[in-house]
Amino acid sequence: MAGKKTTKATEVKTVAQLKEELAAKRNDLLTARRGHAAGELANPRVLTSTKKEIARLLTAIRAAETSEKESK
Repeated sequence: MAGKKTTKATEVKTVAQLKEELAAKRNDLLTARRGHAAGELANPRVLTSTKKEIARLLTAIRAAETSEKESK
């Protein structure tokens, strides 16, 4: 099978933990953008991967928040 490989989450995180991780990733992205603008960034693919990680975190936060609302 030549499709994408999906992985299951091994650790269940709370919304607060996800938001902390999101803040850290956004800070990492800001630092990487500054480094790229200054010509110091060795691997510009870091920008793309960090943006994708931020999107994944936002999706996970949204899913967790909607599941909390539905369970109430």
